[in-house]
Formats: sequence, C-alpha cells, structure tokens
Amino acid sequence: MKEYKTISEIAGPLVFVKKTEPVSYNELVSIQLADGTIKRGQVLDTSKDIVVVQVFEGTDGISRDSGVKFLGETIKMPVSKDMLGRILSGSGEPLDGGPAIIPEKRLDIVGAAINPYSRAQPKDFIQTGISTIDGMNTLVRGQKLPIFSGAGLPHNEIALQIARQAKVVGSTEPFAVVFCAMGITSEEAQTFMQDFERTGALERAVVFMNLADDPAIERIITPRLALTTAEYLAFEHDMHVLVIYTDMTNYCEALRQIGAAREEVPGRRGYPGYMYTDLATLYERAGMIHGKKGSITQVPILTMPGDDITHPIPDLTGYITEGQIVVARDLHRKGIYPPINVSPSLSRLMNLGIGAGKTREDHKAVSDQCYSAYAEGKDLRGLVAIVGKDALSERDRKFLEFADLFEDKFVRQGREEDRSIEQTLDLMWELLATLPITELNKIDNKYIEKYHPAKRKAVKVTA
Repeated sequence: MKEYKTISEIAGPLVFVKKTEPVSYNELVSIQLADGTIKRGQVLDTSKDIVVVQVFEGTDGISRDSGVKFLGETIKMPVSKDMLGRILSGSGEPLDGGPAIIPEKRLDIVGAAINPYSRAQPKDFIQTGISTIDGMNTLVRGQKLPIFSGAGLPHNEIALQIARQAKVVGSTEPFAVVFCAMGITSEEAQTFMQDFERTGALERAVVFMNLADDPAIERIITPRLALTTAEYLAFEHDMHVLVIYTDMTNYCEALRQIGAAREEVPGRRGYPGYMYTDLATLYERAGMIHGKKGSITQVPILTMPGDDITHPIPDLTGYITEGQIVVARDLHRKGIYPPINVSPSLSRLMNLGIGAGKTREDHKAVSDQCYSAYAEGKDLRGLVAIVGKDALSERDRKFLEFADLFEDKFVRQGREEDRSIEQTLDLMWELLATLPITELNKIDNKYIEKYHPAKRKAVKVTA
C-alpha cells in the first residue's frame, strides 16, 4: 500500500493530495501524523491532478509531511441485532460504556436506492399517542413525515415522546426505533440518554449521537450509519423501524461548511447547489419493499432559521417528503404542549392509513370537520380584534369558543400522556358537540347517529 507525502493544501476539514494513482470516490483514507497518530478520512473528490480528502477527526496536527494512504474500500457499518438497546457516537462507537459491537455483517453506509417498482404502498397506521398527529396528520408505516420547528421550541421533547410511544396498534410484529441526533449539546445528549433509560424505551432503540463539538464531517456520516442500521433491522430481521433525526438543520449547516472549505460555488443562502440531491439520498431510504415484511418510517426534525418555512432547508425537505408537522411559536407562548399547529400541517399519506379496520370508520370525516371549524374560529379571532366579541352572532361565538377549546383540550396534552386513537377520536367528537349539529356538514349522518355524544346519551337513556 503506497504512502503519499504530497499534501499541497489544508483547508478546514479538507486535505488536498496531488500526484496520486487513480483512487475511488468515497474511498477510505489513513493519514499518519508526525507523532505517529493516525487520522481517518474519506475521498470527497478525485481527479487526474488532485484528490480531496475530508478528515473525520479534524485536520489539527496534519502537515505537508504527513503520510496519506488510500485503503481501497468505502465506509462500512458493522451491524448486529444486538445493537438494540445501545447508545453510539456519531461515528458508531459505543457511548454507553458497553462492549464494542460484534458485527453479523458489515454494510456500505451509502445503501442502495429502493427500486420504485419494488416499493410497496404504505397503508398501516402508526400510533404516536399525540392527538394532533394521530387524529389530523396521521403517520403511516413507510412514510417520511418531517417536523418543522424553530429555535427554542420543544421539538426534542416531541421527538422523545414519539420514540417512547410509537407503535402499530394490534400488531405483534417487532417494532424498533433508530434515534439519530446531530449537532446536539452535551446537555441535550444527557437529557436524551436519561429519558431513554428512565422510560425503558432504550430496550427497543438504537441511539446515535453526534455532538456539537464533534467534527462537521462526522455529522454527514451519522444519519447514514443510522439508516444502514435501520435497513438491516427492517430488511434482514423483518422489523418495523421508525427513524427519528434531530436536527437536520445542523446536518445542512455541516454540508454548507464543507462546501465552503472546498470553495464550491454556493446556491441559495450559501448552501450547496446539490443539497436537494443529498437530502433525497437520506429521505428516499424510507419505505416498504414487496416481499419484505419490514419497513422504514422516517420523522426528520428540523429547526427553521428565523421560523421561515420558505428557507432552503424546510423548502427542499417539503419537496421530498410526504407532508410536514409544523410546531408553532404562538401556541408555545400560550403554554400549550405540544405546540403543533394543525392548519399548515399535512400528511399526504393519511388517507391510506385510516378508516375502517385501520383506525375507525369516522376518522376522515371527523378530522375534516375539526379542520374546518378550527380554521373558521381562528379567522374570527382577527374579526374580534377589530369589532369586539359582542358584535358576533351566536353562531360565530360558538366557532370562536371551539377554536379555544380545540387548543386547550385537543392540542394540549401531557409530555407523558399516551392517547389511543379511540381517545383522540372521541375527544374530537366531544369538541364538535359544542357546535350545532346542523353545522357538522362534512360528516355523514350515519356517523353522527353512531358517534355524536348527544346521540349516544339518547340511546343510553332509551335503553
């Protein structure tokens, strides 16, 4: 194996090596420093004249005299079913004090794209225990449904709650969570670890943690290690895997940092022009495959810089994924948890996972009616600010009160509260019962007769 001492330039996490024999893209690299220390890297770009190497541990201590060896293989993740219950670093090393993982296989972290012809259509409901998601923006097995949040909002608490509570109701098939944290602080890492251990959720989870002071290049690798683990559990061991990433904004910032070090021509707001393609290589690894029992469902969490939903990160994410859950700052200011705003939120695959035999026959109708009533009530708040509440008709006051009740009773729930889909739907009916039955114009009469609280009471009295 040849060693090259032809480093021409060092820029940020990148080392430029010239006069090499042909090397492969993504090939692993070993760099030996003057004191004998070995640093690892990966080929980021290769051409006839120069090879660009991104160094995982940072370039401190590397000089022009450092020796560079190209190892002839790409990064592979050692995977095993024994990974369940483990907490690993962003590079896959144990953080929990346990032994190193004895691999059953070593898999390329880039993975293989799922052939569109081989994809099975998502159809099974995943219950998160959070009413605003289960009732109105339903998560379906095999879907990718991101959470759009903002700085200082409780998206990490929501992520932990989903990781604890997510399940496929009525199914005995094995269910696992792969939790991937990128660019988090040590304090956040301790919070995550303590919560997983306290609640027992760690038993069915694999946790990857890349800290804020870890090298940016490691942040690029972390989600790929997590997805490789998820694919192994799903398609080798027939498990249904929920992958939760937080925070994709930190991942995109690492992309921008490396792009700047390579002196690439920047795209929108300084992010690389290939960021859409890069994000797609992660998100499109979700799904189900014909003939395979397992599945991968993704919930990426990102903080929108300046709460701007048109920012490149949420904008490009929205193009690739199947909807979004929006965390609202105004609800958070009211002390409501989880502060999920159902109005701009959307699950494009919701209709495939709800209805008779999956959730309940009235689910679609009651969800549409709540959306409509809540939207009308929120519009009336703007009118009240101008003309006052006394100027409203009796009908309008009912809708105004519905909006307040909806936020206080339906959106608001405890951090440890795990609502079943039946509890969520019954709660929606209780709120709709505050409106005149004549206003329930999106619900079929047969559902009103069967589920409306007033009708149920009438049946009980008669009996």
